[in-house]
Amino acid sequence: MQDPSLPLLEALSRRVPPAAGSWLERVERVTGPGTRPGRAPDAPANDAFAWFDRDRFLTTFTAAVRVLGKAPLGLHADERDALAAAGVVGAVDDWRLDELGRITMLSLVSRRLPTPELDRLLWDCYQQGDGRERQALLRALPLVADAERFVPLAVEACRTNELPVFEAIACENPYPAAHFPDLNFNQMVLKAMFMGVALARVVGLEQRRSSELARMAEDFASERRAAGRSVPADIGLLSLEQEHERATRIAE
Repeated sequence: MQDPSLPLLEALSRRVPPAAGSWLERVERVTGPGTRPGRAPDAPANDAFAWFDRDRFLTTFTAAVRVLGKAPLGLHADERDALAAAGVVGAVDDWRLDELGRITMLSLVSRRLPTPELDRLLWDCYQQGDGRERQALLRALPLVADAERFVPLAVEACRTNELPVFEAIACENPYPAAHFPDLNFNQMVLKAMFMGVALARVVGLEQRRSSELARMAEDFASERRAAGRSVPADIGLLSLEQEHERATRIAE
């Protein structure tokens, strides 16, 4: 699978407004030597991270919405194919231009920074960011280098009460199914039901379904009924019996 930062940068470069050209130049500077559309970033040397200025990166990251705006991407078929081939999946067509800019920045810089510095940067982006910045970071997690390192950050994001931020990690995002331990994945699914999020939006749910998750869902439903509250209509998606019945029908 190719480096996802390359097709992301290509798609971004085609959509940057003429007045935002200086912002794109700043992106090229703050994400590392060799960052150019159509060209992979230069391999980092031992002292390569001397170029990195965290404050300047964060300022450029924050400025994306003001500079780029929130226009829909309007991707072309060849762009979708290139992104999919690089592992960029999910509801990419629903991203806005400022999100594409921020996701591209994170994907690029993750391939240039030493691990400790990258860890600190992503936590800074999350803790200091507003809602849209957090959403972009969470959607970027599957696309950064050594993505499995950021499970604690993603789990922390699941604790939010801001629905758009929660949806950014829980919905149309392959990261939780790929990297979350069972307990954290199950808790995220239960919170999705609690927050009224359709379970069909949880990527990889069918593969991660388990007897423990089914038990937790049954307990959740019992508590809702006891309190006189409605039970989500799609809670049956968590039932292993439903899967058994479907397999039996197929076998017949």
